[in-house]
Amino acid sequence: METITENIPTGKPKWLKVKLPIGQKYTELRGLVDKYSLNTICTSGSCPNMGECWGEGTATFMILGNVCTRSCGFCGVKTGRPETVDWDEPEKVARSIKIMNIKHAVITSVDRDDLKDGGSIIWIETVKAIRRMNPNTTLETLIPDFQGMERNLDRIVEANPEVVSHNVETVRRLTREVRIQAKYDRSLEVLRYLKEKGINRTKSGIMLGLGETEEEVFQTMTDLRNANVDVVTIGQYLQPSKKHLPVKEFITPEQFARYEKFGLELGFRHVESGPLVRSSYKAQKHIL
Repeated sequence: METITENIPTGKPKWLKVKLPIGQKYTELRGLVDKYSLNTICTSGSCPNMGECWGEGTATFMILGNVCTRSCGFCGVKTGRPETVDWDEPEKVARSIKIMNIKHAVITSVDRDDLKDGGSIIWIETVKAIRRMNPNTTLETLIPDFQGMERNLDRIVEANPEVVSHNVETVRRLTREVRIQAKYDRSLEVLRYLKEKGINRTKSGIMLGLGETEEEVFQTMTDLRNANVDVVTIGQYLQPSKKHLPVKEFITPEQFARYEKFGLELGFRHVESGPLVRSSYKAQKHIL
């Protein structure tokens, strides 16, 4: 794997610098988000692709609060005791999508291991509300692993979104450090189970720059394909704060291109691989 330096890098390379989002569609949506205080991951996460995605009518929304029961070493979401479930949230999200006139919505959530259903009931109610209020909007659900509990995964299957995504995030060797309460094989089983139960399009994502080798990335992609995953996204990990895992290396665009080529040769329907790629990047194309 190509690296910028043998030591932990201190500055971002030129290919990670992005232009400010522009365009009429972006400006309109930004105005609506501010006016109605709509909550999107795009804005709260300062996504570098926000202008491009919004210009294509795609946005990402997070449900079940903003406090997670897990403490992943890469994630900027707060860890702690989550607030009580807001049962009006499905309608609020559906209304936001309608106000913004979103063509393709990505829904994600924190992990809610404190709930017996893992939050899966709110998940299915959110999908139903979106379908009811926005019948022409397509959906991707970027779900947690629900601790691998089939009864909770079955609710997602019942909702039948166009795409169901669950991220392995990193290679097997680094999983315990990067995703402390998660399990590599459990994530693969979740993805395999969803496909076996009839989900049309499954998807997963990997972050690079945490110390993985090229061979390990190839193996992770192979594992995902063996689980019948259709779409994979591969992007550069960036440290949310000094408390989080450090960036070990910045992966070059040329290396990302090699991973894309390898993924297409493996048989993935779509491979999004690049420094600025995030889970929902070009998400509207992944239903095709």
